[in-house]
Amino acid sequence: MTTTHTPRTPRPAARPNRQAAHRLALLEAMLRVRRFEERCVELYSAARIRGFMHLYIGEEAVAVGVNEALTDDDAVVSTYREHGHALARGVPAEAIMAEMFGKVTGCSRGRGGSMHLFDAGRRFYGGNAIVGGGLPLAAGLALADHLTGRGRVTCCFFGDGAFAEGEFHETANLSALWGLPLLLVCENNLYAMGTALARHQAQTDLALRAAGYGMVSWAVDGMDVFAVEGAARRAAEGVRAGGGPHFLEMRTYRFRAHSMYDADRYRDKAEIEHWKERDPVEGLARRLREAKELSDKARTAMEDRLAAEIDQAVEAAEQAPEEPVEDLLKYVTSPVEASRP
Repeated sequence: MTTTHTPRTPRPAARPNRQAAHRLALLEAMLRVRRFEERCVELYSAARIRGFMHLYIGEEAVAVGVNEALTDDDAVVSTYREHGHALARGVPAEAIMAEMFGKVTGCSRGRGGSMHLFDAGRRFYGGNAIVGGGLPLAAGLALADHLTGRGRVTCCFFGDGAFAEGEFHETANLSALWGLPLLLVCENNLYAMGTALARHQAQTDLALRAAGYGMVSWAVDGMDVFAVEGAARRAAEGVRAGGGPHFLEMRTYRFRAHSMYDADRYRDKAEIEHWKERDPVEGLARRLREAKELSDKARTAMEDRLAAEIDQAVEAAEQAPEEPVEDLLKYVTSPVEASRP
């Protein structure tokens, strides 16, 4: 993350004399995600990263804006498209890149790869390859906090495709019934893999449907980081105040295909270009330039810092060791001692 805060205290809204610095920090955080993902494309194309990989390009405003409303003590549960969530949460690029390379220095010791990033110290609980699989986990974390009286929020990211899964409806119903401190963030990028939202949902207003469970719900422009941050702050405050689960439908768009294996033949090219005109990264940069808060020199310096950070992450990943063969069964089962009464 680009800012720090005291645990258990939400990040305060920027004061007037700090607003420009805050906006620049948001831009840098989104650019970090964008440049990291672009480097992953290069590495994947060169077969230096293998397996499945799902890119977050186009959706950066959601991860960055939502994380601004969370504290170090809150929990985040993610999806398989989670590089941006992890970076915004503060997981170092070096640890993520090493994980992509399958190295032991990765945040999941190289055992998870792109879809299973995990960092317990930062309360980032995945990375889940199953559509909707993180929702019950998030409900369990929120239930534990609810029963123990800890004033924490569990934030769960998921896509519009997960809305069709039973896990969503079970989680929404029980969390509303029990008043759990859960922030549900639906990243509606209009496509569940290759299926358009209107082809699998009779009612495409997902916030309206979520409200049917008795949750506070509303839709947000997911391409505007200011709108995302504002909505996330309001929702997190509501959850933290005992208002039960809140639901945010982030209306966003992924510029790349569903995964690196996807030929992306189900979307009209004009539609993609239309959404690119609302690029959250360049849109914010343009607004800052117009407000004379971002000069060409400052933008270049920002790009140089991020390039050096990602270069270092790649270099460290290449030099990191792989896990020894004799340790491959480690962590697969619990030690005998731990299972004894």
